[in-house]
Amino acid sequence: MKHLLTSAALGALVLGAPMAQAQTPDTQLIAALNMNNVLTMDPAAITGGETVQILNNVYDTLVQLNPQTLALEPRLAESWDISDDAMSITFHLRPDLTFASGNPLTARDVAYSFKRFMTLGLAQASALMSRGFTAEAVDSAFQALDDQTFVMTLPQPDDPRLIMMVMAESGRGSILDSKLVQEHEVDGDWGQAWLTNNAAGSGAFTLGQWRSNEYVILEKNENFWKDLPAMERVLMRHLPESQSQRLALEQGDLDVGFSLAAADLKALAADEDITVETVPSAGFYYLAVSMKDAHFANAKVREALRYLIDYDGINTAIMPYFGVKRQRPINSDAFAVLPDPGYTLDVEKAKALLAEAGYPDGFDTTLRVISTQEFLDSATAIQNTLKQAGINAEIITGDGGQIYGAMRERSFELLVGRGGGGQQPHPDSNLRAMVYNPDNSDEAGLTNYQGWRTSFYDADLNANIEAALLEKDPDVQIALYEDIQNQIEEVVPSILPFSERVVTAAYQDDISGLIVNPWVLRFEDVTKSR
Repeated sequence: MKHLLTSAALGALVLGAPMAQAQTPDTQLIAALNMNNVLTMDPAAITGGETVQILNNVYDTLVQLNPQTLALEPRLAESWDISDDAMSITFHLRPDLTFASGNPLTARDVAYSFKRFMTLGLAQASALMSRGFTAEAVDSAFQALDDQTFVMTLPQPDDPRLIMMVMAESGRGSILDSKLVQEHEVDGDWGQAWLTNNAAGSGAFTLGQWRSNEYVILEKNENFWKDLPAMERVLMRHLPESQSQRLALEQGDLDVGFSLAAADLKALAADEDITVETVPSAGFYYLAVSMKDAHFANAKVREALRYLIDYDGINTAIMPYFGVKRQRPINSDAFAVLPDPGYTLDVEKAKALLAEAGYPDGFDTTLRVISTQEFLDSATAIQNTLKQAGINAEIITGDGGQIYGAMRERSFELLVGRGGGGQQPHPDSNLRAMVYNPDNSDEAGLTNYQGWRTSFYDADLNANIEAALLEKDPDVQIALYEDIQNQIEEVVPSILPFSERVVTAAYQDDISGLIVNPWVLRFEDVTKSR
């Protein structure tokens, strides 16, 4: 059949052999990415953006984030109401929804889906556990009033909009076909064994085949509740080598490359038949200090570090396709975000601040960094500018476990890293990851908080972050978050961002409707103009 890959063609695409025609099929999308972290298809157990990229197309969520503005929008729920006390959200589902199986999709499936992942307590449960939800209270937290009405009751005061942003992501927000899953349940496992390699969703595509570290095939869902996608099939190939993705794009054997290195992206940007698109992602590249170290416990020293980072040089020479200049700890797509304060490399100002702190001749320290190129190059640049002010930083390299392990153990001095929340376009997502620290004791072990990892504690900031989260008036809430950002500049926290993370993809110029951001990516609107 015209719209289906033949066995020979599928083998060629999966194995990387050249095809006879230097063009992919008109109604099939061929994408490449690194699938090393794709370990399961069970929405409750997934980790990493790569699996989200896949399951966004297989499962639906109650709400979604607009791919361009990241504003909350209806998805399976056509509307919602937030209670006056902001302690519950009532979702009104669209009528006549169906799963790919043909089973009706009702509020009871929604309640089942949330109860399932909270009861299993796997990776995705942490997103709601951190907001106070527990496995013991699932029956009161998630209720179906009738086929089209689902109520989520919050276990503690929170911002309902942030909860909905969390629910917009595949995994914690995926709605499962409860009837189909229960048919495959074994010994009370909530269908976990079956869902490792199968799917029970209502998205634009169904899970056709998955072979670990080889490929995923998505087939058009003929029962999709929206307009059917133009693509009959999507083949997502495991192709971790950047040069292989680049060659396949140049030869026309690949439509989209999602994990290309900077050198290959630069080369592809010069190809008139290829579009290279960069969009903001979540988190930052940063310089972190441990405030257990006497040098960095001094606010004047931390302020000096602000003027010993060559923001323009690093972002121009090292970060293209990885990051763009950013100095505040809130992602640029979050509401209430303020423009950068405008720090620049100023060695003389840094020296003056160090002298005020009692270190006119500088001091010796260590700078930890993982060995990945953009991290190491950034750390080397920072090492050079630190030295100009008398701070001699010995670089210590290692893998992620070694470098971030030292940070989790609060056993480091300086560190170049990446992180900081931001998967939700809400200031709290960043602030709670990077600044907030409710208990600075070693015994607390709050490794999810980078404020705790760096031994940074400010009771006033903690209180202001909590107050802003719970403010019900949107205009007042914005003002509170603006005040917090100004307060952060005065306090000089332990984590100094120098670049906001971005993601970049390269794709054939005849493709439209592609979403590059993996957290909101869906292929349902992709078309080819040929």
